[in-house]
Amino acid sequence: MNQGIENQLKTFGGNVRRLRNEAGITQEKLAEMADLNIRTVQKIEAGQTNILITTAARIQHALGADWDALMNLLVPDSA
Repeated sequence: MNQGIENQLKTFGGNVRRLRNEAGITQEKLAEMADLNIRTVQKIEAGQTNILITTAARIQHALGADWDALMNLLVPDSA
């Protein structure tokens, strides 16, 4: 897989994890709320899988998160 895409998947997964933690819900609860398999949520948060836009939308809706916060794929400067 392209390194840039891998980085974006990891960043997206990190955004999901951060927003889920801020909402105070478990991976299991997010999976239930978004009608996803727990393993899918685990893979998304680990940046180990490509996802469909519809899956991203289900996660966004379940988290009640701002779309921009979820989709922010910019990698913060390490400086």
